[in-house]
Amino acid sequence: MSGLFDFVKTIGHKLFGEGEDPAAKIKGMIEKDNPGLKEVAVAFKDGVVSLAGSGSTEALQKAVLMAGNVMGVSEVKVDGKSAAALDDGTQYYVIKSGDTLSAIAKQFYGDANKYPVIFDANREVIKDANLIFPGQKIRIPKT
Repeated sequence: MSGLFDFVKTIGHKLFGEGEDPAAKIKGMIEKDNPGLKEVAVAFKDGVVSLAGSGSTEALQKAVLMAGNVMGVSEVKVDGKSAAALDDGTQYYVIKSGDTLSAIAKQFYGDANKYPVIFDANREVIKDANLIFPGQKIRIPKT
């Protein structure tokens, strides 16, 4: 299990390269697959993303995961929000080698057939239920 704000810097979706503006790239990604966040603002320094915007707790959680699952990001901070403010009982899980969404659903819900619940809760970071990778952090919503 893992918290929401810490990530593995060397793992994730390669979104930006040398000479590109990481903050602009991350902001564009969040706006493209917008989880319901308005007035998105992103800053990036030394692997830390500072994220601002207004929206539901779920929208903020999803935006944090979107930003954090980018290679080069080790931490995401949400301006004006603490970890406690975003804690609605949602659990987080870091995918390990050999994991499948079915196995994760079995672990958390006792039923492998509930994997669509996890997939639907993570559509912004998982585009294909069969393509997850070790180190990727996902939401495990309450049932």
